[in-house]
Amino acid sequence: MTHVVTEQCIRCRYTDCVDVCPVDCFREGPNFLVIDPEECIDCAVCIPECPVNAIFAEEDVPQDQLAFVALNAELAKSWPSITRQHDALPDHKEWANVPDKLKYLER
Repeated sequence: MTHVVTEQCIRCRYTDCVDVCPVDCFREGPNFLVIDPEECIDCAVCIPECPVNAIFAEEDVPQDQLAFVALNAELAKSWPSITRQHDALPDHKEWANVPDKLKYLER
């Protein structure tokens, strides 16, 4: 089992979750984070740390966000590991509650 970062993270990229991860399973893209399913140990400590509720256990991913299971696995193969928290994107507050953000994902 793994955890999955979903659409709410796009254009926000908070990194509060990164500091609590005991196995450094997060990968960072230009405007989104993903979890490497090969590294995640299903500890769930990242879930309450996300200010926009973008992280779910795989079995709890909302129906309309299921594509993010495969997307996390795909992007984790090419994006670099992130192991320390840093500032969210500059306009993160403006994007926190915007729906349908997949079209803004930068690979």
